[in-house]
Amino acid sequence: MKKLTLLVFGLIQTIAYSQTQDLASLASGKNVGMNALFDTKDNLYGYVSIYAYGKTDNKKQKFEYVILDKNLNPVANKEFEAGLLVSNYFGYVDFKGQIILQPSDINYLQAFSKDAAAPVSMVIDPKTNTVKPKVYYDYQEDGTFKEISQPKTFKEERKENRAEKKEKGYNYVSVVGEIKEGGYLALEYNDYGKYINKNSLIKFDDNKKEIWRYSYNTNGDKKVFSDLSILEKDENRIYGILRKVNDDDKTFSLLVIDMKTGKELSNKPITGLSPETIYNIDALSGIDNDKTFDDKVVLLGRNYISKENRGFARFILDKNNYNVDLKTISYKPDLSNHIPKLSADGGVENGYYLQTKDAYFMSDGSVGILSEKFKPAGQYNAPKTTDLVYINTDKDFKVKDVQVFEKEKSKWVNSDYLFSQYLNDGKDVVFFFRDYQKDQVTKEKKWNLFINTIIDGKFKQEVVPISEKDNYVVTPYVAKEGYILLREFNEKEKFNKIRLERLNY
Repeated sequence: MKKLTLLVFGLIQTIAYSQTQDLASLASGKNVGMNALFDTKDNLYGYVSIYAYGKTDNKKQKFEYVILDKNLNPVANKEFEAGLLVSNYFGYVDFKGQIILQPSDINYLQAFSKDAAAPVSMVIDPKTNTVKPKVYYDYQEDGTFKEISQPKTFKEERKENRAEKKEKGYNYVSVVGEIKEGGYLALEYNDYGKYINKNSLIKFDDNKKEIWRYSYNTNGDKKVFSDLSILEKDENRIYGILRKVNDDDKTFSLLVIDMKTGKELSNKPITGLSPETIYNIDALSGIDNDKTFDDKVVLLGRNYISKENRGFARFILDKNNYNVDLKTISYKPDLSNHIPKLSADGGVENGYYLQTKDAYFMSDGSVGILSEKFKPAGQYNAPKTTDLVYINTDKDFKVKDVQVFEKEKSKWVNSDYLFSQYLNDGKDVVFFFRDYQKDQVTKEKKWNLFINTIIDGKFKQEVVPISEKDNYVVTPYVAKEGYILLREFNEKEKFNKIRLERLNY
């Protein structure tokens, strides 16, 4: 696992080893957010905490980041300026080992300003503790690259798009990204408003010279068109699902493209599931629904059998022979045998239905699915949640068992389910949730933390009380393996501490 480097310049107070940290004392600005940082292999890298200082002039404001390692030792900090449109940042680690601060909260009042433009991400180099705005690349229709350090204002973009549409009848659109396999990958197409066509996937070298171009949907219109969804890429190949639509007729194929030459290596039909299921196999709302192993890609999606009959679909791509293995589970009868009153469309008792919260992928192809009983808001009622439901499948995607965790009813904001972590090099998993429960002896309601491990296919649960003192809010958060981070927060008293607690699993 890559660790944060101890820095000389910009170093704030150094603690030899700490299991506790006061976020409020790390910087003089207002703490507006903190999130965990993971490396490209999903190992915990550390944390980033963001502080706001307010306006520096009519167009700028000041922020500060503080980087902590996974033991909560602060190792770097620096102030930087940004536009007025951004209110907070979310940090992540890219394939170069840089820490990217991506704008996460937007000040929408500023969006109506005549100078408003899309806020840019900030790039931190942990080796030198330097920070600068992210440079974006725009690929032009004439085949040239353009670097963009400051995006055009929304007003300028609308004006240019209207002029281009009037002149050509379409807007030329391109999206460019640097890739870990070397060079750049771009997608281009012509946007006519109600349809698009002349799609191309283009590979460039490090000097932005075009190496190859894969074109599709050349003459697409509203009724006859193609689109491509990329599932995975590596240094040798790009894997995707190519959909061809001819009015109501839809066909799908697994498209494999040589990363070095752009030539088709395979274009095998994908059949056996409904078109809606295959089209949405790489999109399951709100969760990470895929995991890549050395030789295969596993995805989890919805199974749209019919409007009234739903379930889950598992998609496994073998990267060696390009074979696709598709398996499905239906709510009825596959899960209704385990979950009382479960209907074919995922509904349970009293207007609640199963809402997927997370999925866990094991190297043998088995998948764990965590759902929650959710009731949408009505005209006079707030949204509600109750029990969590864990569905355990085997390597053939058959239901092994179902665990139902009874929970107290939660309204409006649901933060009972917390997070998960893979254990033992991805072979096993632990997931956490909490519940505000009544003590059977004292009759007082207190928070309990539920630690749920699946190791060697066997389920185990441990319950740990979360003590809250006075008016402090205690929130559990992800930590290094074997630990959990607890955040104690009280905004009025400017109390904002985090601490690591060892777990016993």
